[in-house]
Parts: sequence; structure tokens; C-alpha cells
Amino acid sequence: MTHAPQPTTRPALILPPFLWGSATAAAQVEGAAHEDGKEDSIWDAFARVPGAIANGDDLEVAVDHYHRTAGDIAIMSELGLDAYRFSTSWARIKPDDRDVNPAGLDFYSRLVDQLLDAGILPWLTLYHWDLPQALEEQGGWTNRDTALRFVDYAEATYATLGDRVQHWTTFNEPFCSSLLGYAVGVHAPGRRDEAAALAAIHHQHLAHGLATTRLRELGAEQIGITLNLTNAIPADPTDPADVDAARRVDGIMNRIFLEPIVLGAYPADVAHDLEGLGLDTLVRDGDLETISAPIDFLGVNHYHDDLVSGHPDDSGADGGHSGATEREAGSPWLASPDISFPSRGLPRTAMDWEVHPAGLRTLLVRLGREYPTLPPLYVTENGAAYDDVVAEDGRIHDVDRDAFIQDHIDQVELAIADGADVRGYFVWSLLDNFEWAYGYDKRFGIVRVDYDTQERTIKDSGLAYARRIAASRVVPAVAELP
Repeated sequence: MTHAPQPTTRPALILPPFLWGSATAAAQVEGAAHEDGKEDSIWDAFARVPGAIANGDDLEVAVDHYHRTAGDIAIMSELGLDAYRFSTSWARIKPDDRDVNPAGLDFYSRLVDQLLDAGILPWLTLYHWDLPQALEEQGGWTNRDTALRFVDYAEATYATLGDRVQHWTTFNEPFCSSLLGYAVGVHAPGRRDEAAALAAIHHQHLAHGLATTRLRELGAEQIGITLNLTNAIPADPTDPADVDAARRVDGIMNRIFLEPIVLGAYPADVAHDLEGLGLDTLVRDGDLETISAPIDFLGVNHYHDDLVSGHPDDSGADGGHSGATEREAGSPWLASPDISFPSRGLPRTAMDWEVHPAGLRTLLVRLGREYPTLPPLYVTENGAAYDDVVAEDGRIHDVDRDAFIQDHIDQVELAIADGADVRGYFVWSLLDNFEWAYGYDKRFGIVRVDYDTQERTIKDSGLAYARRIAASRVVPAVAELP
């Protein structure tokens, strides 16, 4: 069920060539988990672990994007999207990291062609967490050799798609695929080992740098990485314990990922915090030079920011890092067991994340101020999960999600007015989908998916997003400009 966008009365402050898009990830939407040559990723294997995924859900069908691509692109066109941010599956293109699978590459080639035919820019991410299970059985991201295997995968993907895809993102949210997967254990591969998580961080950094250099040699036009970043705010800025806890969260969530890429060095204070976990043995001569290969854009994923304390406080949540099941979880805050996240009394999403739109403005402005050599920024994920209800008229009046998206776009506008070089916004997500350890319990989509029938329905938030996009394309007359 679809509805044409209606006129909007909101002012259009973001003007062309600002890029409007939406995003998905292969493992979350494609399904066809073992069709046309695809074999297990670590998420396929993790889903078979008892208690790992809510309700015992798996990725076999997901939302069947693999077979429903044409219809989903028609929805993108109806929404007026400029770009579609998607990921390719390493486990589909190189099953078990063996030979290239032509059927897997053919799927992505068709997807790219259909996007271009619809006038939609393909924005490709190479790694959105679906490592071939065979590589995990050889150590996964704790094994330095996996970085070299990633370059082979990037080369194979570029060989088929590089003539049509301009924007190449190496990694999506390495915080999650390293720390939640190897330290917390609530994401695949489900390990709880702080030293392994630190090794995963460094080897993913290395893979990013090696692939960036190789893609540049092959002729890629735009290369970047997407990081999920936060504002770590001390609960009491006069309390040294709270200030230090906020510094540690900022170090592990933000700076350990940003600074090797932007500055060519790990933050000294973070390295000191992590003494004994083996960082000094991981970094070899030339690694940091490789990791800091120039990038053309930085993707910023942001859902919430964090009030942080160095004292016990169970009034808030843990940022969603404890998982969706009764599975025992570790902590992503390496060598920092004393960190807590007090509540600010703000509204919360279905993920139990606080809603604080102004935090996005603060983050975007901070990035440009503290890292003046950063390339242009794109908000590559921003959105919210809520418990949707289908009304009697068949529509989804998701007022909270609509407000979340519109309020955050307002903050992007304010950040741009403050001097942040933000070139685009991608709402997460296009479709309801497999939400990792939460299975199909959490809905982020601006398009509802009925998981029994796979019917798609644009939610009110999606219709409002379409109106916002349409309004941004109405350029005011020169006399109306400030």
C-alpha cells in the first residue's frame, strides 16, 4: 500500500546538491541466505546458537529483498530518494572466502543497474558485519590475514561494479563488529574476549587502509568509512570520576576509530587505558600509515548520545549493548568496568535509547572543529525503532518516528548553519528488517514489512520524509535568500 507525498509547510533550509537517501544492510534485508551459491556468514552461524537471537529468528528469508528488488526500488523512487545505501555480502560474493561466486555478483550488478535506471545513486558498503563463517573459524578479525582477504573481496567486487558505482564505503560501524562481536558477545561471532576485540579493531582498521589504497589504485572515485559516533557527557562535570568515565567512552566509541584514520595514531590516553591487552604487539611498522590513507568522505551514524558516570547507576540503560536475550554479555568499554549511563529522563525509543536530537548537531559541529582535516560528512544512518500499529485504514501513523526523523534533520540544518560540512542524510532504515540479536522484534523502517506476506506499506514517517525531500528541491528565488 503506498500513498503519494503531499505538499509540506516546513521550510526548506537544506538545498541541492544535498543528498537524500535511505539505507539497509545485506544480512538484514536480502534473505536467500543459502541460494545461488551463498554460504554461511558469521550471522547465519550465530543465529543457530541457542539463545543468541530473540525468538530463535534467523536470516533465511529476512524481508526477501533478494527477490523483491524491483518493487523496493519502485518504493525508493516514490519516496524521491537520491541515493540508496546498501551493503554487499562477502559471504555471497566469495562464499567461505573461496572463489568468486558469479551469481552473487550478478545480483548486485542487477541491483546497481536498476538503481541507475531509476535515477538513484548506489552507495555501496563492503562490510556490514557478514564475515564468511569459514574465516571466523580461522580466527576471524583476530587474525591479521583476514585484512588481506578483505582486500581480495574488495577487488572482486570492484571488478564487477566499479564501472558504475562511485561511492565505496569500506566498513560500517567497526565499533559493533569488533567490540559487540568479540568483547560483549551479543553480536556475531559471539565471543567475550577483550584482547580479541582489540585485535579485531586493529585488523579492521588495517583492512580499511589496505582496501582504500587498492580501490584508489583501481580507480574508485569516492572512498570512505562509516563510524557510529556519540557525545559522551559526564553526569557531573565537576566530578573527576564522571569526567574520566566520559573520556573513556569517548575514547572507545569515537577516538579509537577516528584518530588512526584521520591522524595516523591511536589516542595516547586510550592506548594507556588498554595497556596489557596487546595493542603494542598488534601494530607493525607501516600499519598506521596504511590505515590513515586519505578518504573522500566520512559516514556518521548516530542514534543517541550518552550521559556517562564513573559511579554505579542503574537508572538508565547501557546504550543497548547488553543484548536482546538472556545470553550473558560482556562490556564494550575495554578495561573500564566502572562505567554507567544514568537516565536524563528523556523519552526513549523501543531500543531503550534516549531521544536527544540536539546531540546530532553537537556531534557534527564537534567533528569539524576537532578534526579540521576531515573530508565532507554524510549522516549515513539515523532513525528509530518504535512498536508500530497498523490502523484500521491500513496505514501506520508512526508519530514518534516521524518526529524523531524530522527533529534530527532540523539539527543537521543547524549544524550546517554552524559550519559543519554535511553533504547528505540517509534515514535508517528503508525497510523493517532483521535487527541483529533482536531478530524481527524491532522495527526501524520507514516502510513497514508484513513478515508473513512480505507486503510493503509506506509509513507516515516515510511519507513525511518524502515531503521533506521534495521541499528541499524547491530552490527559493534569489531575493528570498538571507
